[in-house]
Amino acid sequence: MTVGIIATLKVQEGKNEEFESVFSELVQQVRANEPDNLLYAIHRSRTDSQVYKVLEQYTNDAAIEAHGKTDYFRAAGAKLAGCLAAAPDIETLDEV
Repeated sequence: MTVGIIATLKVQEGKNEEFESVFSELVQQVRANEPDNLLYAIHRSRTDSQVYKVLEQYTNDAAIEAHGKTDYFRAAGAKLAGCLAAAPDIETLDEV
């Protein structure tokens, strides 16, 4: 059963360009190196330009755990933390 994640990220004013640049690099790394990741995409809200949604889908929970332990995810996380206005809101979903 696949597992989905929706992460809502609120970015500080003036940090959008930096945030998008770092996240774009992360997306490329995930897609190139994680065969059990089926979807990894970021979208900006049309109603609040400081809000982003990350849509993720993995083949199983082990793939999510492996994703969080990668060097590139940890490096991006450190860079992205300086761009965020609040802690991410993470929702994990089971496929039906």
